Amino acid sequence: MRDTSCTKTSSNRAASRRSRLSIVIALSASALLSVAGPVHAAPARDPLPADIPDYQAALNAVRSADVRDTVCRFLRTPVPTGDAGGPVQTLPETAEPCQGLPVFTIKDPVALNEITPGFVAGTAQPLPTEAVKLTQLVSSLSTTVNGRNATVMLAPTQGGGWHLAAVRDGDSDAVYAGKATAGTLVFTEPQNRGWYQLKLLTVEPLNDQARQGLGGQASVSLSDYQKLVKARYADKLPGSEYDTMGYSSGYGLPRTEGDSASSTLLLAGGSSATLALGGGLALLRHRRRASGR
Repeated sequence: MRDTSCTKTSSNRAASRRSRLSIVIALSASALLSVAGPVHAAPARDPLPADIPDYQAALNAVRSADVRDTVCRFLRTPVPTGDAGGPVQTLPETAEPCQGLPVFTIKDPVALNEITPGFVAGTAQPLPTEAVKLTQLVSSLSTTVNGRNATVMLAPTQGGGWHLAAVRDGDSDAVYAGKATAGTLVFTEPQNRGWYQLKLLTVEPLNDQARQGLGGQASVSLSDYQKLVKARYADKLPGSEYDTMGYSSGYGLPRTEGDSASSTLLLAGGSSATLALGGGLALLRHRRRASGR
């Protein structure tokens, strides 16, 4: 008879060697990946956000040389002092606006949602789809440049796509807008610069202005929040006397013939200096005048 004990011992030893070899290969592969990084691992790219139309056009815009040059011109220009009603400064042309500045990139844009006029008026139902709408996209910089950060603001282009609307000093808009997670929606009440998070039908504040807007409460229902904003702004909507007197829209540029094709860069001061393209664009949207009305 064959000595089966020797055969079993040899098989066990071979299996043990194969097991150890598999462990070594796995550990070696893990070490190589940790050194080589994602370039060799080649992970799949994240899908484009389904809730933002023409998102690839937005990515193309913030990655374009023209937008980058505009941001560089903004960062090279001293911020005007004074309130939002001060003089508007025209930025001079520069051959190489980014030369000499630290290297930076513009992050992928995120949605900037605002409360809708119908929600404020009380004519829309207190539902997320009725209360909030996408108005712009915002992107911040990957790093500070000479101690400053900036927010790139994109507006929808008629017929589809996105274009540069403004560059604003600071990155708070992009930071707050980026707090949206799966199952939540972040939006702003632009009249008071309050930022909120909507979880199902519950509104929670994200900054001091929002906490003041909720009367110090940690959260309110969307229905109760509608009552608050209706009391604050229902008589100040577009077309109201408050609006036609110029108090609700804040500071803007007068429209003239040929403005639609203008590419002049204009810089306005205030609590958040804003660079914008000419063409009648309201530089500081929804800002109230210094009178406090």
